[in-house]
Amino acid sequence: MKKYTYTEKQDTRSGFGDGMTELGRSNPKVVTLCADLVGSLKTATFIKENPSRFFQTGIAEANMMGIAAGLTIGGYIPYPTTFANFGSGRVYDQIRQSIAYSNKNVKIAVSHAGLTLGEDGATHQILEDIAMMRAMPNMTVINPCDYNQTKAATIALADHVGPAYLRFGRPKVPIFTDPNQKFEIGKAWTVNEGKDVSIFATGHLVWEAIQAGEILAEKGIDAEIINIHTIKPLDTAAILKSVRKTKCVVTCEEHQANGGLGDAVAQTLAQNFLAPQEYVAVNNSFGESGTPEQLMAKYGLSAEAIVEKTLKVIGRKN
Repeated sequence: MKKYTYTEKQDTRSGFGDGMTELGRSNPKVVTLCADLVGSLKTATFIKENPSRFFQTGIAEANMMGIAAGLTIGGYIPYPTTFANFGSGRVYDQIRQSIAYSNKNVKIAVSHAGLTLGEDGATHQILEDIAMMRAMPNMTVINPCDYNQTKAATIALADHVGPAYLRFGRPKVPIFTDPNQKFEIGKAWTVNEGKDVSIFATGHLVWEAIQAGEILAEKGIDAEIINIHTIKPLDTAAILKSVRKTKCVVTCEEHQANGGLGDAVAQTLAQNFLAPQEYVAVNNSFGESGTPEQLMAKYGLSAEAIVEKTLKVIGRKN
């Protein structure tokens, strides 16, 4: 098993901000919009260097999505930005009608997703956004795992034609992916090869899966860990190749069990290759206030929880 280490932690939203800075210098068609959250979305440098390519809409997220859709008609590549709760649940109708239905080239970039938003509590900790966005026709859904991958995904989306939803977070998490990586939309990344179980993880749960893999190795279990950064389009070929080898699956996500990565993988398995599956996800519950670490532990989104579900699913193999 390959060992992954880190020397630095950084929030994934900073990866987005630095990706936008690079795009601002290299692509004159890229513009950004914000619903009064410039500091939280880390776009200050882009705005300073490109003031004419920034639109402050205020706390009017629905209007922001409509403006973003309109900007694409002029050939621009808009990145509307806000918190994940406000950039999905609050504006679902506008995204559906003005962006997805007409296949507009809008890159919806949202921060503060999931339980790791922390102390702001359940009203802001959206755990249903991936389900909503992956159900939307024409929509690409990306949930990167660290600063480097978020930066690379941000840059790659400028060359992708069509609506996209890019989800990232607030807490500082380990940086462990290649700073010079080429981000391929729809192409899973095999973190570690193994033969006993397939662990598919997305977002902040990728690092937890790596930690779980090390614990499992000490127990004599060889886990294959795959980072599913693109939830739609899903890399079904990579998923099936892995599961045909290991014969069992654990999916890991900072999201509701309903409608997220786990269900996307389950749908693929149901249609192609049946295998036992366990979910590491929030189980039909809203969040609450607390530190990210407290909430990840309480809601079973830790390395220890992944180990527990792995042992359970291996026991279910035929």
